[in-house]
Amino acid sequence: MQAGGALKLRLALPATVLTLLLSACGGTGGEDAPTAEAPVQPRPTPPVPTPPAPTPPVPTPPAPTPPTSGLDARPGNASCVAGDRPITTTAVALERVFPTLSFQSPIAMLQPPSDGSRWYVVQQGGLVRSFANQTSPAVSDFADLRSHAGFTSGGETGLLGMAFHPNYPQDARVYLSYTANAGGALRSRIAEFRVTSGGASVDLTSERRLLDIPQPASNHNGGHIAFGPDGLLYIGLGDGGSGNDPFGAIGNGQNLRTLLGKLLRLDISGSTGSVPYRIPAGNPYASSGQLCDSGSGSANCAEIYAYGLRNPWRWNFDRGTGELWLADVGQGALEEVDRITAGGNYGWRCFEGSSDTGLACGPNRTSSIAPIAQYGRTLGQSITGGYVYRGTAIPALVGRYVFGDFATGRIWHIARDTPATLTITDNGLATNLNISSFGQGADGELYVVHHGGTLHRLVASTNISGGTVPTQLSATGCVASGNATQPATGLIPYTPRAPFWSDGLAKQRYLAVPNGATLGVDAAGDFQFPNGTVLVKNFSLGTRLVETRLFMRHTDGQWAGYTYEWNAQGTDAARVIGGKTVQLGSQSYQFPSEAQCLTCHTAAAGRALGPELQQLNHDAVYATTGRTANQLLTLNTIGMFSPALSTAQLATPAMPDPYGTSGTVSERARAYLHTNCANCHQPGGGTPTNLDLRYSTVLAATNACDAPPQAGELGLMTARIVAPGAAARSVLVARINRRDAQAMPPLSSTVVDAAGVNLLTNWVNSLTACN
Repeated sequence: MQAGGALKLRLALPATVLTLLLSACGGTGGEDAPTAEAPVQPRPTPPVPTPPAPTPPVPTPPAPTPPTSGLDARPGNASCVAGDRPITTTAVALERVFPTLSFQSPIAMLQPPSDGSRWYVVQQGGLVRSFANQTSPAVSDFADLRSHAGFTSGGETGLLGMAFHPNYPQDARVYLSYTANAGGALRSRIAEFRVTSGGASVDLTSERRLLDIPQPASNHNGGHIAFGPDGLLYIGLGDGGSGNDPFGAIGNGQNLRTLLGKLLRLDISGSTGSVPYRIPAGNPYASSGQLCDSGSGSANCAEIYAYGLRNPWRWNFDRGTGELWLADVGQGALEEVDRITAGGNYGWRCFEGSSDTGLACGPNRTSSIAPIAQYGRTLGQSITGGYVYRGTAIPALVGRYVFGDFATGRIWHIARDTPATLTITDNGLATNLNISSFGQGADGELYVVHHGGTLHRLVASTNISGGTVPTQLSATGCVASGNATQPATGLIPYTPRAPFWSDGLAKQRYLAVPNGATLGVDAAGDFQFPNGTVLVKNFSLGTRLVETRLFMRHTDGQWAGYTYEWNAQGTDAARVIGGKTVQLGSQSYQFPSEAQCLTCHTAAAGRALGPELQQLNHDAVYATTGRTANQLLTLNTIGMFSPALSTAQLATPAMPDPYGTSGTVSERARAYLHTNCANCHQPGGGTPTNLDLRYSTVLAATNACDAPPQAGELGLMTARIVAPGAAARSVLVARINRRDAQAMPPLSSTVVDAAGVNLLTNWVNSLTACN
């Protein structure tokens, strides 16, 4: 039954019952009463339910206002565009060889004696790789020390040198120079190995150690080894590291009772008792009879051939004359080239180059031999020795000594009869490489080893003119016509969240990208700029414009930096070549040289510093529109990226302002280190340490926390690079808090960043562990 029928039945029941009752009752007077009609009851009307009150409509929220772009459209830029790169040498150029091959931190390339059919590349991490001298060769492993006898690498340690026996392959011996940890101490080892399998590989079990020398620090290990034309083995060792050669009263370089800071010469054709070499009769101190195979002795070491060296990094013999040319890395002022003779004292620590250090060095100061050539820090920071050219492909180079700089990638060449001491001032050949070594083929041609993994050959230059860079800023196309203080209309401003310390000067930054070209972003979040890009930066002290720098990516893909000094009237700026220092009130101010630009703008950091996702994901003011807007959003909106930034990229967390209050003290300190240090201190950054100070690297993986200093303790007791809870023992803080040869940053700053030092001090003191 349906619900409606049940309701009707219940309503009818009262009327039916009443009818039955009335019909059963008699009337009065004995007669049947007349039948009465049952009254008709009105049918009750079921109640009408009250409809619910209508629900008021939910108001539709207004659509969120889309984020605003700081610019409505991409400005056109046809004027501020980098052209051809200027060429600064008329003799040589570089070409890449074996382009299908790449290596991990290569530090040498060599061929066996009188055999040009095969190359061997020494990798700092412990491998020696071999390949045929042909196009697109296959590569095999010749030696692998990575798991051998305490082998250690990183910074200035690792596999540092290799030499074939002069009679190789008839005498199948090879010599390796490497560092190892033994008993918790670092050691430099020179060892002999047998080559087996028909010359295919080194038998590590055949090792016979010639020298096993304790190292007091992890830097200045030298490590280059080579046989001379006399058939004797020459070995170069640094002074033991740290700074100022602080070992003993006169330093290791001048102490003839230690092998550190010396060039050694050994005769490996026989033994002296249990020592697996003999002392050549012509060694200057052979008569002492003191063998120092463990690093030092009680008398002058008979192994010494020459002394007074800081860190000889590559030296070689002239195939034409037999002369030995050596490059010695300077401390903070001068890099030097020496021509070595038996018994010669080459000055360190009495002298750095031709400059007297003022450090105590005993009676040897007057006996020091001046370098053949030297150059200052405006051109480079770490000399790499090469060879006297004896090839045939570059006639103008024959008989000239070729060398370069690891930090700036410059290459120079000087004549054999250069009078001492030549101070080099020209920029040389710019390569944009970290030159870890030169190589010489059996045919006398010279090669360049890039620590970043590639091999190159010196060739005769076919382009000796190149492009030009205007001498006046007003002629560059990067400033407004008629008002050089204003940017050209095609420039786009940008402001990194964590700015580089520039001695307290304010900065304005712009990027200029050629019309039709776009930006990319790599896996690390760094912007990738097209050829023709110019990055512009103005430096101001108060209201005074001081300097403008242009960082250009030229048409060949190479970056180069140029700087301009503003005139007193503030109307234009003139190009500064070679760097200079001026006085701004009470402070000195340094204009960097072209070479110094690439010292900081490293390849590992992508050359362009600042434009990266985590640096630009915050608001900035756009003067042309008066808007405050997110920089990534703005660049994306106006079509600067190809492909466009993804949602995830636009949401990249921004690093905090180191000088602000947002973020933890740890985050702000790491942002400071990322900007001011990580451009060099990261893998492949070209420093002699293995630090990784990028913002994304966890503290435990930076190789800094609770780690012993790799380049000197700076007089701190129980020093660590970063000592958790103890900024006073932390070399990292100490270097940033000074402005001398041991300071960081190492150039273009004369004023300590007090706020930065305070931030780092608070951070280090807050640490309780390295995680």
